[in-house]
Amino acid sequence: MEKILLRPFYFFLLMAAAAAAGGGTDPISYALLSLKFEFVDDSGSLNDWVISSSTGADRPAGKIYACSWTGIRCSDNSSKFVGLDLSMKNLGGSLSGKQFGLFSDLVDLNLSHNSFSGQLPAGVFNLTNLESLDISRNNFSGGFPSGIPRLRSLVVLDAFSNSFAGNLPADVSQVESLKVLNFAGSYFSGPIPPEYGSFKSLEFIHLAGNFLGGAIPLELGNLRFLSHMEIGYNSYEGEIPWQFGNMSNLQYLDIADANISGQIPKQLSNLTKLESLFLFKNQLTGKLPPELSKISTLKSLDLSDNLISGEIPESFSELTNLTLLSLMYNELSGPVPESIANLPNLDTLLIWNNYFTGSLPQNLGRNSKLQHVDVSTNFFSGNIPPEICSGGGLLKLILFSNNFTGGLSPSLSNCPSLIRLRIEDNSFSGEISLRFSNLPFISYVDLSRNKFTGGIPSDIAQASFLEYFNVSDNQELGGEIPLKTWSLPNIRNFSMESCGISGNIPPFEPCKSVSVLELRTNNLTGGIPLTVSNCKQLLKMDLAKNNLNGSIPVELATLPVLTELDISQNGFFGPIEGVFGNSSSLKLLNVSYNDISGPIPSSKTFKEMDITAFLGNPKLCGPPLRPCKNGISSELEIGSRRAQKLAWTLVLCAVTILFVTGSVFVILHLRRRSNKGQWKMVSFSGLPQFTAKDVLRSFNYTEQDSFGKVVLPTGITVSIKKIEWGSNETEIRLQNFMRIGNVRHENLTRLLGVCYNNRFANLLYEYLPNGSLAETITIRREWGSKCRIVIGVAKALCFLHHGCYPAIPHGNLDAKNVLFDEKTEPRLAEYGLHSIAESSQSPLLVKSTKERGGFGAPLIKDELCMDVYNFGELVLEILSNGRVASASEIMEKNKRDSFVREVADNSFKEEVNSVIEVVLLCTRSRPFERPSMQEVFKLLLGLKSVKNGNACKA
Repeated sequence: MEKILLRPFYFFLLMAAAAAAGGGTDPISYALLSLKFEFVDDSGSLNDWVISSSTGADRPAGKIYACSWTGIRCSDNSSKFVGLDLSMKNLGGSLSGKQFGLFSDLVDLNLSHNSFSGQLPAGVFNLTNLESLDISRNNFSGGFPSGIPRLRSLVVLDAFSNSFAGNLPADVSQVESLKVLNFAGSYFSGPIPPEYGSFKSLEFIHLAGNFLGGAIPLELGNLRFLSHMEIGYNSYEGEIPWQFGNMSNLQYLDIADANISGQIPKQLSNLTKLESLFLFKNQLTGKLPPELSKISTLKSLDLSDNLISGEIPESFSELTNLTLLSLMYNELSGPVPESIANLPNLDTLLIWNNYFTGSLPQNLGRNSKLQHVDVSTNFFSGNIPPEICSGGGLLKLILFSNNFTGGLSPSLSNCPSLIRLRIEDNSFSGEISLRFSNLPFISYVDLSRNKFTGGIPSDIAQASFLEYFNVSDNQELGGEIPLKTWSLPNIRNFSMESCGISGNIPPFEPCKSVSVLELRTNNLTGGIPLTVSNCKQLLKMDLAKNNLNGSIPVELATLPVLTELDISQNGFFGPIEGVFGNSSSLKLLNVSYNDISGPIPSSKTFKEMDITAFLGNPKLCGPPLRPCKNGISSELEIGSRRAQKLAWTLVLCAVTILFVTGSVFVILHLRRRSNKGQWKMVSFSGLPQFTAKDVLRSFNYTEQDSFGKVVLPTGITVSIKKIEWGSNETEIRLQNFMRIGNVRHENLTRLLGVCYNNRFANLLYEYLPNGSLAETITIRREWGSKCRIVIGVAKALCFLHHGCYPAIPHGNLDAKNVLFDEKTEPRLAEYGLHSIAESSQSPLLVKSTKERGGFGAPLIKDELCMDVYNFGELVLEILSNGRVASASEIMEKNKRDSFVREVADNSFKEEVNSVIEVVLLCTRSRPFERPSMQEVFKLLLGLKSVKNGNACKA
């Protein structure tokens, strides 16, 4: 059967010819074929869009042949073409729109979830009977065309997630029938048109995720039929118009992350149908309006990450439908009202990072089915509410960094739903009354830095989902490690430092998943069980400062991923077997202050370890310690009395010279030191409390040193970065280092400590063994590796910009500050350092409580925008193996296409193109047009490799 293949160029000519010949084939079908030829249809979704020469001619007059094709909907008698649904057909290409003039009866047009690009053709507005236009989730670009008022019957306009730019179209407000308007997720800029307040029937408006600015128009308050408004994730100026309280039918209001300031208008209490109010991540100030309690329908209230102060109003207890109350990251204070515990539907309470005091409501959990409770980092005191888990649905209880006292709540012992329990850094005492047999799903338990006693519960082996367990720094906990602890099938991190535990280390049977084992500073005795060979996932074992003895089991050398082994300050004896030198993963074996004997293995692994890892073992020899004696005395044999006298004379002369030289050096050093002040040391989490003397004696300090690898006492390896500062800047800069030292993220290099005086500061970073991206940029990597690096860096920057408050700009993002850890995962280094270094010249440091001491001053937006720009150029370097480092080199489309062909094979070209689009957004010349890192990260998460987990993971 011969198929008639028509090109768009001949469309009208052939149609005219068909009409002149009296053929029965209809113009609608030919127009659709012409439209098909404009599509890129690699999946063959429209393979049935064909007209055969035989059946086409036999089609009854007045009937549309295409009615049976995929996505086509016709009237009952097939005489009218009323619907075109091509959603999720994997189509691409650009549209001319010339065919739309023939589709005069079309009511529904759905092109969503495809890859159409270019400008949206203005011809779409010739579809004057159209009621629904859905072009969402495509890549249409340029300005939104004018002419939409011609669609007088339009009810739904959905343009979500495209690449439109320029101003929002004001003329859409003339479509009186419109009920749904969605322009979210593009690059529209400028203010929201005031005309949008004149819609007659609008029920849904979504403008979030653009680059909109200016003041929010008060005219929007005139939308009396509106039930859903999302206009957040933009950057407005000024306050929330009080006129929003006039939208009497509003059920959902989201203005999150929109840079709005001022107080929350009390007029919002007039929104008596409102169910969800999201105003988080703004600059809102003032107190919580008690009037909000009048919104009895309210279910979700999220005002987090603002500057709201004062107390939680007692009247909030009237919000009986409330399920979510999120007030975290504000400046709220005072006690939490007891009546909050009476909210019957409350399942999520998030009030962390405030200044709350007093006890938690004692009835919390009794009258509601709580699922998530996070009150960490406040000043709460008293006990855990006794019925916190009475509702039977508690999943997460986060109470760390407060002043809680007393024992664990009895209800926690019978809380089968509990998954995560974090109560570290408090003053809890008494026995750990958890009954793991009643906690079948518990996966994360952190009880560290408290005052618990009575040992670990003996039934811990029944917590089959437990992955993380930390009871460190409970000095009087005591007891022994339960016998079957290592049999937990999912346990990865077991930390029990400084707990006063005794007894032997239990056999490692079966030890399938343990990766970190920290038992330092206890009273453990006996040896390391030989069954440690079962711990194939073990990365780090720290047994320092115990009473262990015996030989070092060679089984440890066979563990495939063991990186760090610290058995210092025990009673181990015997040799370090040579097989340890064959380990491909071992980076540190600290045997200091034991009774180890014999030679240190001569392999490269041990040559890279510092001398401090071997000190305190008189019988140990070989580099870096003294040479070993090979059965021959190495002492100087003096054969005569005369030779002895000569030797002693030479020794005395040498001692005299050394004494005089040393005296001069000490005098000069003391003079210079008097100008620098005394060295001091600040340690952060992850670093023992070393003194400045401990640190300085670990490396050959000179004023010229700027960076290097150093092994500290106990064998911890760190990287040292030296900076210079003035004595008048020490306090201010130190405050910022304190903040950076408390930042923790999987893709950030940790700052472990600062050793400083009035002139210099030595920054102690965790040591990462696999070098920097700059050192390996020219290595050819597969797409999966490149994607993983890009996603890792993006995630780290997103956390610094949006997960820290105030935001921390990196300030110097380039390939040399992307390091790789032992798993070759990317980690950002030296973040925030540039801002601190320039703090004496620039007003980057904020001293008011409003911005909580740190990064958040006038210049911060410039630095954040520059981070985004530098990220874009870094991505180009990653994609091109260092050959292309400037977006200007791929601005032209032909150069861009050539670049894609060079760096990607056919299977990943689409993904690389998507990444390059992100790069071009990041490197826009005008900073205010660049996306935020949150938006960048969101775009990258849309990559198929990330979604499917095939090539890279977020």
